[in-house]
Amino acid sequence: MDLKLYQQNTLDILRRFLEETRIAGPKEAYLRMTREPELAARLGRYADEYRPLEKLPEVPYVCLRLPTGGGKTILASHAVAVARDAWIEKDYPLVLWLTPTTTIRQQTADALKDHGHSYRKALDDAFGGRVRIFDIADFTHIHPHDLATNLCVVVGTIQSLRVDKTEGRKVYANHEELESHFTVISPTLPNLERAEDGKIKFSFANLLHLHRPLMIVDEAHNAVTNLTRDMQSRVNPCAIIEFTATPRLASNTLYNVTAQELKQADMIKLPIMLTEHQSWQNAVNGAVNSRASLEEAAKSETAYIRPIVLFQAQPKNLEVTVEVLKRHLMEVEQIPEKRIAIATGGQRELDGLNLFDAACPVDFIITVEALKEGWDCSFAYVFCSVANIKNATDVEQLLGRVLRMPYATRRKAQELNRAYAHVSTTTFNEAALALCDKLVALGFDDEEAKDAIERLQPELDIGGLFAHASKKPTFTHIFKGDVEALKAQALSGIKIEESKDGKVTVSIEGAISPDLQAALISSMPEGEKTGFSEAVAAFHHEHKARIAPAELGERFIVPGLIAEVQGEFDFADTDLFMEAMDWSLSAYPARLEDGEFSVRETPNTFEIDLDGNTIKYQRANDEEQLALDIDIEGWTPENLAIWLDHQVRDISISQADMLRWVRDVVGDLTGRRKIHIAALMRCKFTLMRRLKDKISSLKKQAREGAYELFLFKPEARVSVSFDHAFAFKDGMYSGLKCYRGKFKFRKHFLGPDNIVAFDGADNGEEYQCAQTIDGLSETKYWLRNASRHDASFWLPTSSDKFYPDFVVLLNDGRLLVIDYKGGHIADSQDTNEKRTIGQLWEKKSDGKGLFLIVEKEVDGMDMSAQLRRKIGS
Repeated sequence: MDLKLYQQNTLDILRRFLEETRIAGPKEAYLRMTREPELAARLGRYADEYRPLEKLPEVPYVCLRLPTGGGKTILASHAVAVARDAWIEKDYPLVLWLTPTTTIRQQTADALKDHGHSYRKALDDAFGGRVRIFDIADFTHIHPHDLATNLCVVVGTIQSLRVDKTEGRKVYANHEELESHFTVISPTLPNLERAEDGKIKFSFANLLHLHRPLMIVDEAHNAVTNLTRDMQSRVNPCAIIEFTATPRLASNTLYNVTAQELKQADMIKLPIMLTEHQSWQNAVNGAVNSRASLEEAAKSETAYIRPIVLFQAQPKNLEVTVEVLKRHLMEVEQIPEKRIAIATGGQRELDGLNLFDAACPVDFIITVEALKEGWDCSFAYVFCSVANIKNATDVEQLLGRVLRMPYATRRKAQELNRAYAHVSTTTFNEAALALCDKLVALGFDDEEAKDAIERLQPELDIGGLFAHASKKPTFTHIFKGDVEALKAQALSGIKIEESKDGKVTVSIEGAISPDLQAALISSMPEGEKTGFSEAVAAFHHEHKARIAPAELGERFIVPGLIAEVQGEFDFADTDLFMEAMDWSLSAYPARLEDGEFSVRETPNTFEIDLDGNTIKYQRANDEEQLALDIDIEGWTPENLAIWLDHQVRDISISQADMLRWVRDVVGDLTGRRKIHIAALMRCKFTLMRRLKDKISSLKKQAREGAYELFLFKPEARVSVSFDHAFAFKDGMYSGLKCYRGKFKFRKHFLGPDNIVAFDGADNGEEYQCAQTIDGLSETKYWLRNASRHDASFWLPTSSDKFYPDFVVLLNDGRLLVIDYKGGHIADSQDTNEKRTIGQLWEKKSDGKGLFLIVEKEVDGMDMSAQLRRKIGS
């Protein structure tokens, strides 16, 4: 299973934290990373001081925040190998995987034991299939050879270990079956729990303490208490990684994934189309109708989808109970009983059902408080509550069920990319606010929650919180015409109705593009064409402040930078340049010098130097003997090279080239450098990381050479071409988080409601730059260019792609590309590279394009003066 971009980014941040912890310690590593502007902005309110574990201050302890539907468990599976390589440095670590409940424990253990499941595949791929999974109830089945030759994962609940007193608890009790684990340790070893006779207990807790497991914690906000801290010191973990949608502010949150990232990755359905009804019967009817429409849309999909409604009934002491709701569905809505299933504590009609099976008839599910924990069917599309959702419990759990996207793939029918909610309420705005609160409980930020809800009551006054989601006013023009011919056009943006007197009403519900206007006019009688054109013009004039140029079909095209590669012009892309280069590792010396990597041993410690950063390792004492006293018989430089080759593999380098180079590096270390193979074995994970860094550095050199060769050398052939261009269109950034500040921009190409959120605060310097651009008389319209989006304009750098912050179309037809830089990075190497490539694009555009790095102040000039100087006004 390929990871989504946000998932890979999460793992990359975790890896980097653990690697820096190896050198600087967890507190310093955390503070360094979370104070970086980009990461600090992402963390938002979760950014805080590092809080070490009270009894284990040197143990790295961080939380990764992912909203519901983000795939926390698959990330946890991949995180095991990340922790092994970056921190634990054992081929086969022990993992203690803790879940919040027994039901989820069983589901997790079952999935990890299933060789066909993506969770297990992630572990098998990383550990060569040498994986053993144990339910915590079966810990006596763990043998010493399991721990020595396999990744062992023990899945339990937090409650099974979190106790005040250990007497009578199975994990803390003496078990003769575990005696073989303790025969090699000293009987005087400290910090282990002992029996009344003073002997070390053969307990699972003591076994964990000896092996220092990696602790993976699911939904960790339920686990962090002082009592849990005592449990952690008993377990003696080597690291703790928490995964949750709603972390506590004191959880050392390292990375924060947004709900919008989940939507962009096609993991969840958004927005939620909320319809509020003044009676529960209408809410039920609305939900039934929504499901029917979705079922019709699903017929055009290649993959099978059967949309399902989740109903939340009221408890037994209230009006609309499960029985009342089921009877209403059967008698009033005419739903056959076989299509309805009840899922409550007493009625478990979903047990044994495969809702993904096309032969399954169930498409309406009634519950009260909660479905079975861990229940997950992405066919659930519609949530309907006959209760007051502000007060009803477990609404967020049911809502979370309808958010997951089938097959994690965007659907062709737009209706199937959204979720639907029908609620019964007497106060219309209250339901929307309550739904916001429920989304926050699922891990959405406050602003994300507001943006995720689109209300389907355009006739209502829904000002205030949701004002930005309201529909545009409509203008209606009445004329005589062929209604069937009009309807046959199936045009969006208009509503066509025929009155009893034979007249046709075309209601303009949005901006009319030139193509749409032409199609409508062609269907009208000659005498009506002029009147309709005047009506459209009047509508556009009246609502010009709300109609975006993109909605009117305006063209905004930016030419791309192209370069000749092997006789053909294509987008200038360093990846493409590298493919044309005959690059090989063999062209570089296969060696690590003393300043890059060295091992110095003393009787009690050995040190590893990496570019001036020293990592100190204690030799194995009795407590650590099981972790470090590895049998290295049979290990040779050749075997070490094979292991390293597997670990540092790179898809851009052939295996033969990589293995040859790695062999030569190991040979140089053991030969010229005279480092004993046993010493290299003890620090092989650090050596592996150093080789990765070395190879990355060599590739960087090669990319910089290719970049220079194809773009800046005298023989380079470079141009700017509208044949390789970026065409900006209405809806291009659908689903991205947008600016929701009070200032109303007038000239944004996609309209004031579709400006991609600014980096930093909504009133920060980038926002101020946007205000300046919007206020220039020379600006026709502009676009906030979203970073790393398929539709955005980019220019190449030697290492990646550069997405400038803004693109402006000037009134004179020229294009102005702008990147804003704060003072702390305005003169950085990265900024200078972006300035150079931007100036090349400008130079090759023959006066059609301008490029500018804008700062808060340059040579006494504010942003406006910098822009005007560039434009030449």
